[in-house]
Amino acid sequence: MSRTYTPVELAGVNPIAAMPFTQDGKVDTLSFIRLIEHLKTTGCHGITLFGIASEFYKLTEKEKEQLATVFVQLLAESDVYSCISVTDHSTEVAVERARYYQALGANCLMLLPPFFLKPTTEQIVHHICSVLESVSIPVLVQYAPGETGLDIPPSEMAEISRRFPHAVFKIECNPPVEYCEELLTLKSDVVILNGYAGLYMMDMLDIGGKGVMPGCSFTEIYVEIYRLYQEGKSEKAKVLHAVLLEYIQRWMSHCEYIIAIEKDILKQRGIIETDYCRLPAYKIDDDAEGITGFIETFGDYLK
Repeated sequence: MSRTYTPVELAGVNPIAAMPFTQDGKVDTLSFIRLIEHLKTTGCHGITLFGIASEFYKLTEKEKEQLATVFVQLLAESDVYSCISVTDHSTEVAVERARYYQALGANCLMLLPPFFLKPTTEQIVHHICSVLESVSIPVLVQYAPGETGLDIPPSEMAEISRRFPHAVFKIECNPPVEYCEELLTLKSDVVILNGYAGLYMMDMLDIGGKGVMPGCSFTEIYVEIYRLYQEGKSEKAKVLHAVLLEYIQRWMSHCEYIIAIEKDILKQRGIIETDYCRLPAYKIDDDAEGITGFIETFGDYLK
């Protein structure tokens, strides 16, 4: 039986697992297992599968079922919690999927609300609440308006939190600080994590955010920043984050861009076999993107 987590226990660093493929575009299960085993050693607090950085939108239903099963098994005896994202556009399908992942043993879920053909805010909130009603484990409601075009006001999020104590919020609007400040004003105990490669990690921690959900190719750096901050060494944390920011600020100009960058880094680190991204994908040039300099700069963390 999987461990039960409360929303506040989801604080910390929770990277989104990349999806390794072979050079001919097939899921590389061995590299996936190696990646998850690696992440378990980084000091991260959780790992999420099927986020945008997992290229979930390029996977078949059969692949998702197989990967979810392997993922939960790999983390079952670990202190690192497992989180699986529910990305279905249909409310009925999303509810069924959420129940399936909970029964599979996931410690928590992430929920990407529907955005295809622009549903109304009322329909989106109904979708979120339906999924929350269907499971008992924590659900990280994802708000990524830049990628989805969704508009969910902080007042709606606060009301969702009041109705469902197991709701957590992954806020990654650009920038997220004002939105989160309003949400925390409306409900001070709401648990907020920030994505968006951790661009606003320090600002979010300063206003009461509980953690960060970045990509997974240099998790150790985020773990060190978070550790320093939690130990009261906020200035050291901010200095380290400022160096990281020089790279991720440019790489986050497009989601497919940073997905390709992170896979290149994972390959260079020997964690996955290839840096292949299923098409359509963003092509990069190592030297032009500063990857070599990044690895040299942060070499002590990426051993």
